[in-house]
Amino acid sequence: MGRWFAQGGGRREQVVLATKVYNTMNKEGVRDPNDERLLNARKIMRNCDESLRRLQTDYIDLYQMHHIDRNCPTDELLQAFSTLYQQGKIRYIGSSNFAGWDIATFNQEARFRNSMRLISEQSIYNLENRMIEAEVIPACRHFGLGIIPWSPLAGGLLGGVLKGVQGGRRGNEGMQKRIESKRAQLQQWEDLCAELGESPANVALAWLLHNPVVTAPIIGPRTLSQLQDNLRVPEIKLSTETMKRIDTIFPGPGGEAPLNYAW
Repeated sequence: MGRWFAQGGGRREQVVLATKVYNTMNKEGVRDPNDERLLNARKIMRNCDESLRRLQTDYIDLYQMHHIDRNCPTDELLQAFSTLYQQGKIRYIGSSNFAGWDIATFNQEARFRNSMRLISEQSIYNLENRMIEAEVIPACRHFGLGIIPWSPLAGGLLGGVLKGVQGGRRGNEGMQKRIESKRAQLQQWEDLCAELGESPANVALAWLLHNPVVTAPIIGPRTLSQLQDNLRVPEIKLSTETMKRIDTIFPGPGGEAPLNYAW
């Protein structure tokens, strides 16, 4: 991507560039105690500089924490991100795999310090795994975060595995076990998609986009034709009846907390 940006022609300006910080980036055999901690101020700032160098750009649009690190004080995180913002190296910050209370805690402390707030959360979210509907989605709605779902096809399970179409990794032993354990459910799913005249993958993505808190799912097409087909997804409109049928096939957590577990 860095080489592509370096070709100029407005390439960088037409891209919303997002990257993450969390895991160690040390070269094998080189010990750096500042990199061994999952998140800390020095690591966040140094890894940002390294990302800028590799990507051959002078700023990152969305700099995300790949995971929560509850051992790193929030004020240390805010200081590092604010410094990068003041230096013009990042525009916004986001989280990934945060719980609802992590999002609330971070943004409340940011507000008290008049500092940068989270503007996005990247969570696993698909029809098979709807857990974030209980607390993460309400937190994101309250604080104005956009959700970027990862694994929107549940590792390919929702992509038409019974017919071996997009996302159907039937050769994978683990996937095959999942298919067999959910065959009846998947048959209902793929039959519904056939009635709609759309591919299972596109219906699964369209279902996500029907949630106004979702910004865009992270897609993983393997071919140009799959990408072109996925680009049709925003045009797919699912009726209220269809949404109810989908809820019957893939029930969620029962609504948002606390009503889904209390009166």
